[in-house]
Formats: sequence, C-alpha cells, structure tokens
Amino acid sequence: MGQPLFTVLKKGLYTTFQDLGRYGYQQFGVVTSGAMDSYSSQLANILVGNPRGEAVLEITMLGPTLRVESDTISIAVCGADLSMTVNGNKAPLWKSFVVKNGDMIRFGKPVSGTRTYLAVTGGFHAEEVLGSKSYYPKAKLGTEIKDGDILYGTCTRFRKNIGLSRHFIPTFEKEVTVRAIPGPHEDYFTKETIEKFFTDQYRVVQGDRMGYRLQGTTPLQHKDKAEIASDAIPLGGIQVPSSGVPIILLADRQTTGGYPRIATVITVDIYKIAQLAPGGTIRFERCRIETAHELYKNRELFLKNLQK
Repeated sequence: MGQPLFTVLKKGLYTTFQDLGRYGYQQFGVVTSGAMDSYSSQLANILVGNPRGEAVLEITMLGPTLRVESDTISIAVCGADLSMTVNGNKAPLWKSFVVKNGDMIRFGKPVSGTRTYLAVTGGFHAEEVLGSKSYYPKAKLGTEIKDGDILYGTCTRFRKNIGLSRHFIPTFEKEVTVRAIPGPHEDYFTKETIEKFFTDQYRVVQGDRMGYRLQGTTPLQHKDKAEIASDAIPLGGIQVPSSGVPIILLADRQTTGGYPRIATVITVDIYKIAQLAPGGTIRFERCRIETAHELYKNRELFLKNLQK
C-alpha cells in the first residue's frame, strides 16, 4: 500500500488516476483510456524523476482540495492553469517542488486550459488492471477517487526546482488549429464536403473524455449512406454520423464504430483539443502522414532527452 501521501478533502469536478493507457485489449472491447493530454502528464512525471508512464492525477476544470499526509514529498503539476495554491500561496506549474505534512493544496478558477496533471515522486499506488492504473468509470476499471480517500505512494527521494524552459511550455488557447490526416473514408464524402471540413471553423458544443462534438456553419454531407461496417477507432479519429455533426474521439472512445471518419487528428496535436473547453473553436489543417510521423518522432526524442 505504501505511505499515505494525500487526503482528498474534496475531489473536485473530475479527478482520476490516469497513465498512458490500457493497450492490447481493444480487440476485446476494452477502451484505452489514459491521460487526455499525455504530453503534460509525461512532463509532470519527468520533472519528479518518474518513468513517463507512471500514473498521475488528472484534474479537470474545478480541482480537488488535498491535505499532505507525508512528512515531505516532491510533486510537479503540468498542464492547465487552474489557480493552484499551497497554503494559500500561488504554486508553480511546470516545475518540481516540495510539500510537507499538513500543507493544503487547492485549485481555484481556471485561467487557461481545462486539465492539469499532478505527479508525485515514486508514483501513486493504485489498482493496476490489464496493465494500467487508468480509471475508466463505465466499466469500473481501476481505482475511483472519492471525497475522504487517502492516496498512497512510495516517495523515496526528493526533487525540487527542476523546471522547463518557457520555450517548451505549451500555451492553451480558446481558438486552436490542429493538423489532421484526411480519411480513411474519403469516398463517403464529396470533394466539396472535404474542402469545407478543412476550411470551416468548428465550435465545441459538448465534450468529455470520450469525445468532442463540434458544430460548424452547416452540417457535413455524405455522398450516400452514413454508415460503414464497424471499424477500429484510433485516437483523434473524427466520425461524421448521419446528422453531419463531426465528433473527435478521444481517450475513453469506444473501440469500434460504424460511422465514416473524414480525418484523424495527429498525435502531437491531441493536447490542444484535450485542453479546449466547451465553447472553444477548432480549425483543421491538412497534414501528410509522413509529417505526422516526423513530428511524433521529434517529440519522443525531446521527451527521452529530457528524461536523461
């Protein structure tokens, strides 16, 4: 079980354990889950000296109130600015620091972004199911966090004042442009519809960990039918059901779907969507798969070098 790290006095709007996801089980209908903004979660872990895939607290919009129970622990918080304070004093983001027994960690008004990630040196002790500590509520996979819970871990060393250069800290805007690879079901749409998709601006009208529903100037039109044989759904896949309203599928997406996908958001741009609040806007920019691979390789190289 390890040592007690925090008491959850208030869990906030939606606070869960998440790591990099539950892979290898989609063929059995098990969703991947994992951090919505995996870039921020990995950076938080690196700053406290953890493996990149260690579980963190994913904190959404209205954060929790946590009381520190361990004598001394190192933490780092990366992602959205949710007005975090320690004992009433503004606490740093994108930098490791030490908290002590009795300290009160609180989150207030969202300033930018919607999700932030709290990592602790040594990681959290949470139930590992099918190779992941990520919590998926619909199937009750993993450990749920509730008011009054004590969160445990093993803090064997301390890291502080290790932070990122401003150059590497992302900004979270209310209007974003994300790169997307066209297809794979382009044949289900007219050329005019595909062109409209890549020129229109879309507003997020509804969003959660499963996906974001978008609204453009007019619905997208199918050539003929709006259904396909059930197909595996990748992270960032953009389905267009018969309503013509596109849906970006995210961490808790279903494993298969029967609607054609007009495009897929590239991995390195998923964080922009994960940090976008309802009401925010998105434009899509065409991207070649070779470019997407190169961008992903570059990000992986950066994270590996930072870890060293």
